[in-house]
Amino acid sequence: MKQIKAFIHHVRSATVVEALREAGYRNITLLDVRGTLKPLNESEQNYSTEAGVVISEVRVSLVCEDSQVDEVTGIIRRTGKIGDNISGWVYVSPIEQSLPIGGPID
Repeated sequence: MKQIKAFIHHVRSATVVEALREAGYRNITLLDVRGTLKPLNESEQNYSTEAGVVISEVRVSLVCEDSQVDEVTGIIRRTGKIGDNISGWVYVSPIEQSLPIGGPID
């Protein structure tokens, strides 16, 4: 199994989630984060004394089977894109173990 984490602009988050759901992916987590993607306009940027210019971004996370990585990352990269510049980043990490909460515990 793999964990996919993508950092994208807020304005693309609904489109990315919709595309993932249409492809059958349901356990998607969204988290508002601050990051250093290139701002789309002045209203998107803030200034932090520690980090310089930062913007509000969304971290999209989900876990999938190894065989689904190309499909998931492709959906995120296509639907999260804005213009010709880099619009965010997608990271793929291995999952060592997955345990349910509740149910029988062995």
